Amino acid sequence: MTRQKTYLVISALGEDRPGIVNQLSKTVLEHGCNIEDSRMTVLGGEFAAMLLVEGKWNTLAKIENALPELERQLGMIIISKRTSERATLRNLLPYAVDVVSMDHPGIINNLAGFFADRKINIEDMATSSYAAAHTGTPMFSVHITVGIPADIHIAGLREEFMDYCDGLNLDAVLEPLKG
Repeated sequence: MTRQKTYLVISALGEDRPGIVNQLSKTVLEHGCNIEDSRMTVLGGEFAAMLLVEGKWNTLAKIENALPELERQLGMIIISKRTSERATLRNLLPYAVDVVSMDHPGIINNLAGFFADRKINIEDMATSSYAAAHTGTPMFSVHITVGIPADIHIAGLREEFMDYCDGLNLDAVLEPLKG
């Protein structure tokens, strides 16, 4: 019988500087836990991190107790929440969505609305703004991973999505997630 894993999600936000990842990961390691998944990035002048830490319930409690001091040392806002293993839904097909367009307000809201209206879960999203080569035009790109229920007709969904994006002047691709 396999033991059910126990998890702690840690979210940290504060002014960017070298050494933050080292201190966060050192705290996890010193308390006998493991970072199972993470997302870390610099947004503006702030460093943001989300960690999924796996460990025994008592080692996770030690990390929870250490977070206020770590928060003080790093000068960050750190919050944590216990969570459980994600239930695997076998009837979801993983798809990647890539969209590029001239930057303007509402792109994320429009895309999120399209998928929410069809009960399709957004599982991961990364966005960026940049200047187009040669012209300097403000551009926006988004990469989304979605879980499409197996009973949805993919060709019909793809056609509907492409028409939707064309109507918003978004260059888009919806394809199976690779690897």
